[in-house]
Amino acid sequence: MREVEEGTTPADVAAAIGPGLAKAALAARVNGEVRDIMRPFEEDAELALITARDEADALELVRHDYAHVLAEAVQNLFPGTQITFGPATEDGFYYDFAPKDRPFTEEDLPAIEEEMRRVIARDEPLIREVWTRDRVRQFFLDGARRSRPSG
Repeated sequence: MREVEEGTTPADVAAAIGPGLAKAALAARVNGEVRDIMRPFEEDAELALITARDEADALELVRHDYAHVLAEAVQNLFPGTQITFGPATEDGFYYDFAPKDRPFTEEDLPAIEEEMRRVIARDEPLIREVWTRDRVRQFFLDGARRSRPSG
């Protein structure tokens, strides 16, 4: 059993154990739920740190992340495309898209794959954000206002 201060994250626990584990930890299982390693504990919890050695969990995590990379790549190449639904699955990952101008074709796939590689190469951190319902609503209202033609 380990006592930690309020605001401590699983990443902090991993770092306290050792630098190797801090580098290897991909996510955390907190009270049985897989979570972002940077999400602070909210209460007393049972913790298991997930590394690449935990193959099933690691594969699900990477598939989840790649689904987000796919969505970003498609939006970069095809602005205005709506992202509808896109989970990780047992066999990989996918997103349902509602393209603005035309349906995607087989010929679009190499460009999408290349854009995914560019997104990954930027090596930007994935950051979990929790927004209130009002903030989400305002975000989409502001976006709709920006995308309307003026005049």
